[in-house]
Amino acid sequence: MNRFTPANLKTEYLTNPLGIDSPLPRLSWMIDTKTRGFLQSAYQILVASNRQQLLDESELVWDSGKVNSDQSVFVPYNGAPLVSNERYYWKVRVWDPKGNPSVWSEISEWSMGLLSLSDWKANWIGEVFKPVEGNREASYFRKSFAIEKPIERATLYATAFGVIELSMNGTRVGEDYFAPEWTDYHNRVHYRTYDVTSLLHEGSNAVGSILGEGWYSGHIAWYGKNLYGEALRFMLQLNIRYEDGTEGTIVSDASWKESKGPILFSDFLMGESYDARLDHGGWNEAGFDDSAWRSPHVYGDFKGWITSQVSPPIQVMEEKEPISERKLESGSLLIDIGQNMVGWVRIKVIGAQGSTVTLRYAEVLNEEGSIYKDNLRTAKQTDTYILKGEEEELYEPKFTFHGFRYVEITTSANVQVTQITGRVIHNAMKGTGKVVTSDSGVNQLFSNILWTQRANFISVPTDCPQRDERMGWTGDAQVFSRTASYNMDVSGFFAKYMTDIVDAQRKTGAFTDTAPFLKGFSEWATFVASAGWADAGVIIPWTMYSVYEDRRIIEDNYEAMAAWIAFLIKMNPGLLRTDTQYYGDWLSLNANTPMELFATAYFAYCAKLMAAMSETVGKTEQAISYAALFEQIRSRFIEAFVTEDGRIAGETQTGYALALFMELLPEELRPKAAAHLVADIEQRGWHITTGIHGIKYLLPVLCEAGYEEAAYRLLLQETYPSWLYSIRNGATTIWERWDGWTEEKGFQNPGMNSFNHYALGSVGEWMYRYMGGIDKSSESQGYKHIQIRPFLNESLSFVDCQFESSYGLIRNRWSITDGFAELQVTIPPNTKADIFIPYMDGEQVYESRESIINGVNDRHGVSIIDLGIVGHRRVLQVGSGEYCFRTRFKSNRAGN
Repeated sequence: MNRFTPANLKTEYLTNPLGIDSPLPRLSWMIDTKTRGFLQSAYQILVASNRQQLLDESELVWDSGKVNSDQSVFVPYNGAPLVSNERYYWKVRVWDPKGNPSVWSEISEWSMGLLSLSDWKANWIGEVFKPVEGNREASYFRKSFAIEKPIERATLYATAFGVIELSMNGTRVGEDYFAPEWTDYHNRVHYRTYDVTSLLHEGSNAVGSILGEGWYSGHIAWYGKNLYGEALRFMLQLNIRYEDGTEGTIVSDASWKESKGPILFSDFLMGESYDARLDHGGWNEAGFDDSAWRSPHVYGDFKGWITSQVSPPIQVMEEKEPISERKLESGSLLIDIGQNMVGWVRIKVIGAQGSTVTLRYAEVLNEEGSIYKDNLRTAKQTDTYILKGEEEELYEPKFTFHGFRYVEITTSANVQVTQITGRVIHNAMKGTGKVVTSDSGVNQLFSNILWTQRANFISVPTDCPQRDERMGWTGDAQVFSRTASYNMDVSGFFAKYMTDIVDAQRKTGAFTDTAPFLKGFSEWATFVASAGWADAGVIIPWTMYSVYEDRRIIEDNYEAMAAWIAFLIKMNPGLLRTDTQYYGDWLSLNANTPMELFATAYFAYCAKLMAAMSETVGKTEQAISYAALFEQIRSRFIEAFVTEDGRIAGETQTGYALALFMELLPEELRPKAAAHLVADIEQRGWHITTGIHGIKYLLPVLCEAGYEEAAYRLLLQETYPSWLYSIRNGATTIWERWDGWTEEKGFQNPGMNSFNHYALGSVGEWMYRYMGGIDKSSESQGYKHIQIRPFLNESLSFVDCQFESSYGLIRNRWSITDGFAELQVTIPPNTKADIFIPYMDGEQVYESRESIINGVNDRHGVSIIDLGIVGHRRVLQVGSGEYCFRTRFKSNRAGN
């Protein structure tokens, strides 16, 4: 009887994806087994162009044969050439170390997109464009067509300059919002693929599309509208395969019909206005009279890239019910959703025709209880609904989203609001991590980090979701990327974002500070090549490779990364980075890290990462060259910024954290520098002074230097400035500023004061890696070789940390009770792990109540190997399975 089975099959980054562009897609799987110490010894993959052929194992397009390998992540397809618009089915089986095969997995599938521009038969169509002052109505498009014989499969491909909502025979197509997502439309536009077989039938059919402004011509940041263009248009192609083997195509062209409708305007920053009296009843169904509609304008071909989106789409991921309602003196209704979130509210209302409902969204309240909107700047975050006058009407916006916890609802007289529901949106990435502790404040901090990620991972990693900005700031993204990868499967999301970063790269090789980058504005010239921001072009690929073993993200972006390093060398031949003005450690508190120090540290770090990535992709000469460059920059850093007693110029927490984390100090000075860092923290009453960059590295370097007690004091600090200070004052997401609101001064700097900004939440990485103890071994990437090394501290009685890696669930629950420490550990199949257990001289370590004698425990026929004592820890190597380790514990203020 087989006790192991391949499961959770993925193609590229997704489960059963439609319309992928990769000519050699990569296949991954996990292994479902409870067997301890399970390792895959071989695999076999079968791929066919229809399900029955795969079941029969006949007419295969690829049979890998039995491959003696433990690889189960990103195995590249190596069969017959793949064809546009075709669907492929695959399954896999694996062998255990003894040569026993598993059963075949369940069948998974993928479909290829339109791989060549010539595969697109459709035309770009849109409204007949006329310059519009102010608000702009959305356009409605439709086409009727007949199907005369049974359908085997129907696939819909669509893209737009703007955002679209598609429907087929009156039914919404898919669950996506804001498709296609944000790109640099000068270079690239995405298309989405949908299986619409079930929505079609023999006889008369109709397809509909609503076209809104989105990122293309709507407001972006503080720069206004039409930053990419004004002429909204879309392209749609429906490929139909009939049961008799013939094929047909319905495309966007001059035969479609276009009209305005109830969406008077829709804008991401400003909101939406919807007049239900203008609804076209049945407009997207066959038989609708469109004789009064006009022909659309047909546009020329797009000369850039039309590519499939590799990341999960934006969808409604959760609904939140209000926790309170309160009547204001003005007569308006104030709704508290109870959680700062991103999306909108869906309402049900009853009232007379022409009555209005206005919804104003905000994150926090003023002291008198009204909504606080000063920090929105020019963003209005306001939706308006004009009633049709039916018995009960349902409204939610189509082409806008808001960052909010509170909604002020103002209505015409005698309008009754009967239901209010918060609709939470973000890219539909699977949640992969969770941290629960004995401390409610720490638990709320984790929740705040996760909700802030959810709020800002909408097409690109934005800085904030509410004010007139919402841009993909690269500095925020790179410091948070490792935290993000613990919380969710962000592999496809960041692969898409790296395409945005590379599309934005200047001809000089300089990466930009935001991506997608907005061209054509002289003010933006300063938003290029800033240290700690532009370096994301190197840091993010390394992070994604480290977490997911994604070599392709390095290979695809290698030349761009090399061009960035070449730019830095050319601009800074002396290897101290002085080439431009930087933001530095943004939003630090009374601790200004010298700009040249900050920038040179990142220069060195990028060179170090390039050496590692060059080695990974087999570029040995480049690896040697980048390693030498790192040493040269490191020497210049020491000469310029480090004293003989280990002091770092500027003597800021960030300066010390960068130097220690990025390995820029001589070994003998590291303990001295760490001591200076702790002295500064203590002098400031155990408070943080770092900005968004230093905070990522601060707690990790404290733990590595043996000062985990200081790290926990910072984590648990409740007075200003600290994470728990914001929580004590009601925060449900991470604030942009430590001083976003203080008891002494109230709101600070409303021009830049977001209450939903993830950068300072990069402490989440420390919570997983150090507090929870889940990390990858330094000897491998992608959690094939795992490290469980928690930093126990008696300020917490337990920490339960879990993370689903590419191989399966990793879990560590540690607790301290009556002088004993216990670690309950889960290691996924096809991996091994080094477990670092607190150690006291002469004390035994027990696993499942049995002593580990002479370093080996052969229970269950699987060895636990003793790797010796490292510091104050006993290191045991185990295979997959569930374990319970127990030993005596004594806290050690200098390191446990």
